[in-house]
Amino acid sequence: MKEILSTALARRVALAAQGFGGPRAKSAPGRRHISRVVSRTALLQIDSVSAVVRAHYMPVYSRLGPYPLSLLDEAARPGARRLFFEYWAHEASLLPLETWPLLRWRMERAARGEGMYSGLARFGRERPAFIEEIFREIEARGPLAASDMDGHKGSGGWWGWSDAKAAFEWLFWAGRITTAYRRGFERVYDLPGRVLPRAILDMPVPATADAQRELLRISARAHGIATAACLRDYFRLPATEAAARIAELVEEGELVPVAVAGWARQAYLHRDARLPRRVGARALLAPFDPLVFERDRTEKLFGFRYRIEIYTPAEKRQYGYYVLPFLLGDRIVARVDLKADRPAGVLRVHAAYAEPGAPAGTAAALLAELAQMRDWLGLERIEATPAGDLGPTLADMIAS
Repeated sequence: MKEILSTALARRVALAAQGFGGPRAKSAPGRRHISRVVSRTALLQIDSVSAVVRAHYMPVYSRLGPYPLSLLDEAARPGARRLFFEYWAHEASLLPLETWPLLRWRMERAARGEGMYSGLARFGRERPAFIEEIFREIEARGPLAASDMDGHKGSGGWWGWSDAKAAFEWLFWAGRITTAYRRGFERVYDLPGRVLPRAILDMPVPATADAQRELLRISARAHGIATAACLRDYFRLPATEAAARIAELVEEGELVPVAVAGWARQAYLHRDARLPRRVGARALLAPFDPLVFERDRTEKLFGFRYRIEIYTPAEKRQYGYYVLPFLLGDRIVARVDLKADRPAGVLRVHAAYAEPGAPAGTAAALLAELAQMRDWLGLERIEATPAGDLGPTLADMIAS
């Protein structure tokens, strides 16, 4: 393409690629709807913060609307109906089962102490016998969580939780164990051969370059349009290797180099990307939603500067502890600091802020979305603090 794409068109391409703007399910969403969402996003990032709901549940909700959380839980449990497994992708993520062989190269490198956290790699070099002892315990007794090892007597003495945890994490990185299911939020591990479908484990394992090229194809489809940095960041691919694979995909015609107004770097459009004239979305987004987890891209596409402030001292926060962007149409028009107070049955709006140029109906649309979320989470009411420039309006609307 010789012409320069407008930011508005790039934004719509990105939204369509992520599954926004289409008609929501007329009936209650089921497994096939969840599978369709994850086939678009390619992953669901997992995070421990549960201020509203665990992060991996939210992207499905943002695209489908209310659905039973148990559907996602069941789709990540052992059995013939399993759809997803856990591994390191963007960060810790739920991934379609078909991605397993595409990440074997990462597991093999991890087993050599490459591409993992330096402290964990050092633990692997220093404690190989202990790691093997933990592996034999899982092999004999699994499924097991790291906490199940606390105070357990092994051949090398009493095991402390921290050492066992490190061994479990090393084995997980290396692909020798995987998540069987979660107990609360804690991973319960077992051998891949006991919890993943045989058909997945028997799939051919591609060469590293082929696997990375396929991961970049998946990333490109999930982005619609993106820079090289964003394409490789989706699965955290090594920079030099990703650059070579991107060049190959350009040569093959799968990626089309384009220019986007206001972007200093080269962009790439997936050859099958939709170029919609309009996107009519309405959604609250988790901080770890694939649409917004790359913050620079979010700012380029939406003019929306977004930083999570969980680890910022309260007195220094600009917007709040757990702030969700509000997508309306093809723009992010507001942000809201939310808390699901389950003991009180309240969805608490600590603060709400409109973005510059937000349409007049933003507060009403946001309240409708909050009411839907309240019902989805099984809460009884919404309470709003009149903080932020949109907070007083929301509080008045809720009170009336």
